[in-house]
Amino acid sequence: MRLTLRRNTTPPTEPGIHGTAKVDRRTKGLTKRLNAGDVAVIDHVDIDRVAADALVSAGPAVVLNAARSSSGRYPNLGPEILVEAGVVLVDDLGDAVMSIAEGKSVRVDGPRVYVGDTLVAEGTVQTPETVAQDLETAREGLSDEIERFAENTLDYLRRERDLLLDGVGVPDVSTPLDGRHVLIVVRGYHYREDLATLRPYIADYKPVLIGVDGGADAIIDAGWKPDMIVGDMDSVSDRALSSGAEIVVHAYRDGNAPGLERVRDLGVDPIVFPATGTSEDIAMLLADDAGAEVIVAVGTHATLVEFLDKGRAGMASTFLTRLRVGGKLVDAKGVSRLYRQRISNLQLVLLSLAGLFAVVMALMATAAGQTFFGVMGARLDDLWSWIGGLFTG
Repeated sequence: MRLTLRRNTTPPTEPGIHGTAKVDRRTKGLTKRLNAGDVAVIDHVDIDRVAADALVSAGPAVVLNAARSSSGRYPNLGPEILVEAGVVLVDDLGDAVMSIAEGKSVRVDGPRVYVGDTLVAEGTVQTPETVAQDLETAREGLSDEIERFAENTLDYLRRERDLLLDGVGVPDVSTPLDGRHVLIVVRGYHYREDLATLRPYIADYKPVLIGVDGGADAIIDAGWKPDMIVGDMDSVSDRALSSGAEIVVHAYRDGNAPGLERVRDLGVDPIVFPATGTSEDIAMLLADDAGAEVIVAVGTHATLVEFLDKGRAGMASTFLTRLRVGGKLVDAKGVSRLYRQRISNLQLVLLSLAGLFAVVMALMATAAGQTFFGVMGARLDDLWSWIGGLFTG
């Protein structure tokens, strides 16, 4: 009997994590097309909390960052969120990693990144220990960042004092805001949970719903329709832009805006609001200038770390806008803690009838109650007969 020996031609499995590369320097743009198990390739210094939450929701196997996920500028929470969620984070890979073509098969073996057999880049794998060390280092240097924040705030105030102090340049809008509650939704910190807790408030007060870019889609996903959409229109869907809401395009000071032509191509005639600062700040200034009574903020920035998450270019406008809006501004979490749903007149009538019905049924279950209702029934019958006699006599 002849034995034939065959060689095993199946190549050995190469070590590491394999996945399809999705590449974008803008983390916000990448998360829209990121699928579970992909390898996310980004260039994001100081990954903030919103970006980390969006990445975790998309479910990538690995996040490859060309930049440092925590530069030490301030204690940003993004790396900690990713690592705690079980996402492998490889840091400080350099610009070479951004040369990986979209859709390529990538292998990540520890700190090394391969496309085929080619080593593309090598960085640092973040662990709970390294993340904790970076946070501690960042806290030590926080005072320097606060000083730079103060300098940037004064510079922004000099450039935008007319807008901040007198409302110069705020456009007129057709949506009635004077004397009304306004709910501004930003797709930021815990916006889904905040919208869910505000359902009774929205049902009772019927506030004007303003979505800031993707916040308009959050309003639609929650079952409502936005009254106004404010932003540069880089992360809002065509569905939201075509919903009938009034569109306010946040433009640069020269009047140019990346999303302006996109809006016009949909057949929508937008209002253009040229201003520096962030779109959420522009929405608050617009609502305040139009006479809103209360401004409720969902998903916006409120704490020092959240201001720093915006970067020095954005946190000055965020801080000063809140000083301008003043006592009108209420965070969504504060509304949910303080608000109690109002009871309507109809609800009071129904509650009274239910209580009366319960008393009647309880009396009928007793002998005295049965006798009482029997006597009352006889008296009512006599009264009815007497009234009938008046008309037949």
